[in-house]
Amino acid sequence: MSFLGPASRLAFGVLGLMMSLFLLVDLFADVVPDRADTAARLRGRLSESLAVQVTALVQADQREALDRTLKQVLERDKEIVSIGVRSRDEHLVALAGPHLAVWTLPDGERSTLTQVRVPILEGGAPWGETEIVFRPVLPTTFFGWLADPMVRAVALGILLGFPLLYLYLRRALQYLDPGSVIPQRVRVAFDTLGEGVVILDTEARIMMTNKVFKALHPQAAGDLTGRIISNLPWLVAGFGADKDGYPWHRAMKTRGEQSDVPLELSLPGSSEPLRLLVGAAAIEDGGARLRGCMVSFKNVTALHLANTQLLATVAELDRSQEQIKAQNAELARLATRDPLTGCLNRRAFFEGADALFADVPGGTRRISCIMSDIDHFKEFNDRYGHAVGDQVLQAVARSLTSGVRSGDLLCRYGGEEFCVLLPGLDAAQAASIAERLRSDIERHAGPSVRTSVGLTVTSSFGVAELRPGVGDPAALIDEADKALYMSKRSGRNRVTVSDGTAA
Repeated sequence: MSFLGPASRLAFGVLGLMMSLFLLVDLFADVVPDRADTAARLRGRLSESLAVQVTALVQADQREALDRTLKQVLERDKEIVSIGVRSRDEHLVALAGPHLAVWTLPDGERSTLTQVRVPILEGGAPWGETEIVFRPVLPTTFFGWLADPMVRAVALGILLGFPLLYLYLRRALQYLDPGSVIPQRVRVAFDTLGEGVVILDTEARIMMTNKVFKALHPQAAGDLTGRIISNLPWLVAGFGADKDGYPWHRAMKTRGEQSDVPLELSLPGSSEPLRLLVGAAAIEDGGARLRGCMVSFKNVTALHLANTQLLATVAELDRSQEQIKAQNAELARLATRDPLTGCLNRRAFFEGADALFADVPGGTRRISCIMSDIDHFKEFNDRYGHAVGDQVLQAVARSLTSGVRSGDLLCRYGGEEFCVLLPGLDAAQAASIAERLRSDIERHAGPSVRTSVGLTVTSSFGVAELRPGVGDPAALIDEADKALYMSKRSGRNRVTVSDGTAA
């Protein structure tokens, strides 16, 4: 009955109370006579009167008059279904109505409310009996009950009583409406608030709402005065089943405030819920007695959507920055690396070399340089083609890359030449590394070129160490290049340091 207004609900309640009171009074005071008892007395007298007439006709042996009398009684009294006169030898002497079909009282059984047996005497001795079948006192079918006078009286009382009670209570509630005592200017100010506001009494019954609250949900637009706010399923579904956890209950229990309690309202026909922040504050009078609670509903749906869009924009910006970083890293790699071998190009190599030399003013730190050249590289291009030559370059670059430290500078110096700067190492240490690189190239570079089986690849190496008088990377590289030249003149596939001795 939640769709009914306060006046309608009260009218139903009062009408129900009145009907219950009437039935209770009837139970103890017999206001309404017992229909069964009344019917039993009337039917008893009727049966005795009829039996007297039948006895007189039987004694006079007037059978035709007997039949005529029974039919006339049946026609006059609609409560009688059938009448039968049975002799002592169980023979039906006369009958009226469907007596054979409706008489069911066994021999020896006492009369009932619907089937009555009255004895007939002749000369003081039993002659037979008169059998009378009456209709049931109470209806036995649905339509029979509808036609029952008592049911009609109750229905008429409800149909007439409800509208009269409704009109009276509706008029009375206008005087009892708590909102009617609030001045119009206060109500106007109340309705201009930007948040939905509800005033509750100490039992959490709604005493007043403003226009913003009524606009939050279609079911909030009706008259909610007197309704318990905790019993509005469309409102409290987002708080869960624990009523003690509702903001207004907590506020009144603690005599304090509740603020920014999140709530989502499901709106009919909308997939996006209405997002609210609920606040509640207890209301006390001058004597610190609790009088109720004020509940506010702040609509933050637009703010939530804006935050969602902002978060999506920030996420998109983060993805864009990651893409930019990846692209910048790729551009940096392309700008500093040889595209074929992945080694540093000469520009990036010399930038790194200048930084290393800037850290060793006056030559106080050791730096060594290795120059390497692929032996007979031109023959690979001439005999197998440039594609195989490129694979040879890549195989040698892989061996060099895996054989140097992460802080060393490896560069494709030009063509088939490679240059390595090794900070912190002297010539002997650099020569040892160069020998390891040479051996690795000899063992692995050729077999790794799978397009040409049986290919043999070797490299020659030159080593030089930074010493006084060498002031820039170019001079150190030049000394290593001269040592490389000595390795080539000495038969290739070997390591030579800048003083001309082989490692």
